[in-house]
Amino acid sequence: MTDGAANAGLAGPELARAALDAALAKRNTAAPRRRPAVGGGGGQRRLRGYSGPGPDPRDPQLLGAVMERLVKARGWQKPAAEATVFGAWEKVVGPDIAAHCRPIKLADGELTVEAESTAWATQLRLLAANLLKRIAGEVGHNVVKKLHIHGPAAPSWSRGPRRVQGRGPRDTYG
Repeated sequence: MTDGAANAGLAGPELARAALDAALAKRNTAAPRRRPAVGGGGGQRRLRGYSGPGPDPRDPQLLGAVMERLVKARGWQKPAAEATVFGAWEKVVGPDIAAHCRPIKLADGELTVEAESTAWATQLRLLAANLLKRIAGEVGHNVVKKLHIHGPAAPSWSRGPRRVQGRGPRDTYG
């Protein structure tokens, strides 16, 4: 408070009123602040950040462009590329090959693919180099470095309604 001697005898609401009056008087004696004008007349300033004609970062953006910037800013390029291998498998390897196989697992740059038959597994093994080039062209280099191609999973006879519990048949001869 600027008037310490004048406010020394005041207490309670009178002291608060005197402090408010002093603050108002100080504000009124200070130089008046200029408010910038919104319009573009002579001698008037624009508000800071007000956009005129032309592109502005606040304009609506395409969702794909926003997501691309977010993925790049967060360092999610590699997980996004790995997800593309599974999500767009038909686009990555082509519809003919995708109709006969599917990706199972991608770990440490090694993609495991399961073919629908042993003949297709053999064919895919022969096309492995070509498939790696197509995958690299679609999702980027060093995402998939090696292919593991398996045939169809054989049925398991170890479980089911006709399964006999125990060790099974053994040699009965002596």
